[in-house]
Amino acid sequence: MRKLRWPLLIALGALLLLLGYLLGGRPTFQPAAQEPVAGGVYREALVGSIVRLNPVLDAFNQVDRDIDRLLYRGLVGYDYRGVIVPELADSWAVSADATLYTFSLRRAARWHDGEPVTADDVIYTFSLLQDPQYPGPADLQALWSEIEIRRLDERTVQFQLPEPFAPFPDYLTMGLLPEHLLRGVSAAELVDHPFHIEPIGTGPFRFERYLMNEGQIAGVRLGRWEDFYGGAPLLEAVALHTFADEAAAFSALRQGQVEGLGDVSRSLLPRVLEDPQLALYSARRPSFAVVFLNVNHPEKTFLADKRLRQALLLAINRQWIIDSILQGQAVMASGPILPGSWAHSPSVPTYPYDPFRAAQMLDQLDWKLPPGAMPGSPEYVRRQEDTPLAITLNFAAQGDHPAIAQAIAENWRAVGIQVELQPIQPADLVPEVLVPRGFEAALTDLLLGPFPDPDPYPFWHDTQAETGQNYSGFSDRNIGIWLEKARITPAISTRQELYKSFQHRFQDQLPALILYAPIYNFAINAHIGGVSLGPIYDPSDRFQSITRWYFLAPTAPEIEAAGQQE
Repeated sequence: MRKLRWPLLIALGALLLLLGYLLGGRPTFQPAAQEPVAGGVYREALVGSIVRLNPVLDAFNQVDRDIDRLLYRGLVGYDYRGVIVPELADSWAVSADATLYTFSLRRAARWHDGEPVTADDVIYTFSLLQDPQYPGPADLQALWSEIEIRRLDERTVQFQLPEPFAPFPDYLTMGLLPEHLLRGVSAAELVDHPFHIEPIGTGPFRFERYLMNEGQIAGVRLGRWEDFYGGAPLLEAVALHTFADEAAAFSALRQGQVEGLGDVSRSLLPRVLEDPQLALYSARRPSFAVVFLNVNHPEKTFLADKRLRQALLLAINRQWIIDSILQGQAVMASGPILPGSWAHSPSVPTYPYDPFRAAQMLDQLDWKLPPGAMPGSPEYVRRQEDTPLAITLNFAAQGDHPAIAQAIAENWRAVGIQVELQPIQPADLVPEVLVPRGFEAALTDLLLGPFPDPDPYPFWHDTQAETGQNYSGFSDRNIGIWLEKARITPAISTRQELYKSFQHRFQDQLPALILYAPIYNFAINAHIGGVSLGPIYDPSDRFQSITRWYFLAPTAPEIEAAGQQE
């Protein structure tokens, strides 16, 4: 499939109609205009600053994660569908009870200083996450604190889990650290360790030097690692330059100081699309926009009826929201598992925009409009006896959410539902609205990254309905059984069938209204070939194919960003 380029005059909403198939799971490939030639320095603009180049400590800084993706590798990785694939480990086995994982390391895996990767590196890296003083995500520390790690020999390591947990391999995608250079360094000591001055990894590019600007770190240059086990990259080097904001980064792109810019905002899209020197690659992000419905609300008991919930979704013009509010930068959701994931079932039905059908369903549920009431009038509200069909919709007062909430309210009012909009400070939405379970309906974003395993258990299992993230309070024993089995079954084929049943049941019950998945955009100079982009689980996934990138034109000389000196 061709790289994504559209004329500026095409509405971005129509543009994303073309992406529907693409973003469902097929990576976008740019055809080669000539045979790949090794050489050249690819330069990219990153928005933010470098803190420390360490995969164990980069969870809270996207700039670090982008650079670490090139410097480091984990025991395993994942492909465009989120399927786990070999990296530093070339094979592994799982015990019959799915609690013991045994990994064998590649003989060809080497650190950038030439030392072999060993089981000691694995044990050291994950022992840092077991440390109570680990400064990273608390849920990672909690998970690893219950896992026993064993060294069987120099190239073999085992992980003993307290109970089966099918998503476990995802947690082994974290880049390893060299034990021979960090032996004895604790998690707390690692934060300020001099290792970060000249990091040593196992990825396709090795650290060469920081790029400096007036005495401050303004980027990093990474050189090709000739001994990379996956084959040396075609590019000679990658220079990643940091900028304070997107405007400065885009200016550098337009002036030819860099060749690429990730996470292009909607405001910049028209300028990217009108530039013939730039190619745009798009993929769906790992998140959903969702309206949680409180199915256990003590007063709004009608929310417990799946037919009413179905009518609520049928009444929402999701495509209009995508086209008009989001300017085409989203794909409509067809269920609770991300499109493009190995677990997504294409046979799951999608609710169309059908206000006529929604109105019919409300009529059948005995929610009647007053005789003679006209659409848009205050009297145009359905009732059962003296009870109005009224819903309060909470939403975070930031970004697109106010406009989306307004659109949903207008759609619901058009079929006779009384809607009150309740804006909430973004920081208060979860602790003060979702967690107490006192809301009626709440518009929010459901973040599903950075790991690709689709495990929906935390959001939809009945055990999470009171104190977990199942904010709708939804309880369904069939779904509970399927999610439980899928969580303890390593076989991907079995999990696919279980998740297929879950998705169909979810679409029937609709405990929440899944609206859309937003889009990630990556702009890169059109003279760079070999670029591909499939569904992403973290923005750094744009580098997944970087070992195959190359310059279409004669090898470009290295030109550092204006004003920056090495």
